[in-house]
Amino acid sequence: MKKVLADCHTLVVPVLFARRFFTGWRLAALLVSLITLVPLLVVLLSLFSPQPEIWDHLRDYVLPDLLVNTFWLAFGVACATGFLGVSLAWLTAVCEFPGRRFFSWALMLPLAIPAYVAAFVNIGLFDFTGPLQTALRVWFGSSGWFPPIRSRGGVILVMTLALYPYVYLLARNAFLTQGKRSLEVAQSLGLSRGAGFFKVALPMARPWIAAGIMLALMETLADFGTVAVFNYDTFTTAIYKAWFGLFSLPAASQLASILVLMVLLLALAEQAWRGDRRYHATGKSNQSRYTLKPALAWAGSVYAGLILILAFALPLGQLLVWCVEVFAEDFDSRYPLFVLHSVLLSGMAALLVVCAALLLAYCLRLYQDWPTRFFVRLSTLGYAIPGTVLAIGVFIPIAWLDNELIALLQPWFNGGAILRGTLTVMLLAYMARFLAPGFNAIDSAMQRITRSQEEAARGMGLSGWRLFVRVHLPLLRGGIFSAAMLVFVDVMKEMPITLMTRPFGWDTLSVRIFEMTSEGQWERAALPAVALVIVGLIPVILLTRQAEYS
Repeated sequence: MKKVLADCHTLVVPVLFARRFFTGWRLAALLVSLITLVPLLVVLLSLFSPQPEIWDHLRDYVLPDLLVNTFWLAFGVACATGFLGVSLAWLTAVCEFPGRRFFSWALMLPLAIPAYVAAFVNIGLFDFTGPLQTALRVWFGSSGWFPPIRSRGGVILVMTLALYPYVYLLARNAFLTQGKRSLEVAQSLGLSRGAGFFKVALPMARPWIAAGIMLALMETLADFGTVAVFNYDTFTTAIYKAWFGLFSLPAASQLASILVLMVLLLALAEQAWRGDRRYHATGKSNQSRYTLKPALAWAGSVYAGLILILAFALPLGQLLVWCVEVFAEDFDSRYPLFVLHSVLLSGMAALLVVCAALLLAYCLRLYQDWPTRFFVRLSTLGYAIPGTVLAIGVFIPIAWLDNELIALLQPWFNGGAILRGTLTVMLLAYMARFLAPGFNAIDSAMQRITRSQEEAARGMGLSGWRLFVRVHLPLLRGGIFSAAMLVFVDVMKEMPITLMTRPFGWDTLSVRIFEMTSEGQWERAALPAVALVIVGLIPVILLTRQAEYS
């Protein structure tokens, strides 16, 4: 009898634990996390089923150049964005110079221009046949001394100007919390202003600077449009060519697995570099800024103005000029369809992401245990993974499921694909890619709801679903709107997922830009690019309004 009771205990306890742990909210969070986890596992598992002929070809003809190009691009962008972002952040946060208030928010505007748009604008302006080199040949007889824009340096320059605001925003917030206080402490210890910056202020801001550079690096590794415009081969372009040029999904998958490993190693390296150190902010500083000497003050204004012109004013101005030139002959009945497709896809993706993010945020609100936090963390990993990788990771299981459904329905179904070639693949890839920004916006709003508000609602008889609908949902409206807006804009600008998974005939503004730039028709790419820039300005303006610049 004791043995029977012991056996029953060993069987019943795990069952009761599973039923108690896997509640409806946790199961829903697990299902959402699978949307990101399954594509990553599918891509990574391709490493364990190598095809010798593919690996031989990749090793001999593809990987050496890809590794070299990717390394120098990532290294160059990391160094350049770090320098620009930190120097501009320090200038606008701690120093007083003409135009400081304007530059403090205006230097964020380049975020509104997608990097691939800035790429074709700069090529159109600075290439050999562009207006600048043409004018140089008229004035000086030759433009051979002008640095070529179609080069590794050109790619690094364009991506730096597009991505430095990530570092600028975070570093400036860090310097604002320090103010002059950290430098005054350093000077009391006998250090000069320069030494105090390098030995006190800069180390204290290191986590924020590292986070900004990491964001820029992730965007660099995930970029497809910019390197495609420059014809600069990296892993993202190689994945696209393997799938649509060589029609080899296994080769594309194996390249994607290498890129995923690089991204994961980069994230682990950043975490290990930070270690267990803790950095505490002291709140926004209200101390006066350093008033620079007149020469240095005007030099700071010129420096900030030059960066803003190169990164935002010049590309936007050239886009508007081209747009006016080609509008009459290029605008036709297709463009409303491009806009409609872009808006529909962005709207559907924003709705799906907001629903999934709400589910995750509320589940995390209910359960603070480590498995729930783990599921939520898995769900938000997709933002660090390139769109080309997610497109492959979603397409492979969908193709397998499609084949199984066709085999199962063979007696009653004689058509082609069921899921492939539909919006399902696109929306799942969008959801995995952009769940992180949607979740962060909603979770931040959720954190502002106090426990006392929930307890008061429970005292009035509200619980469960009614508590969520009557209390949480109204208080989350601001976060929901922010999440939907961010995801909408991100999907509008997304290029690789749209190119690789769109159904036949579902061209969008980003696809139109890719088609025109791949043919070298920069002017005709201006019309859809202006539409994307206008949409991209919305979150940047809201971000600068929310930032508490002094």
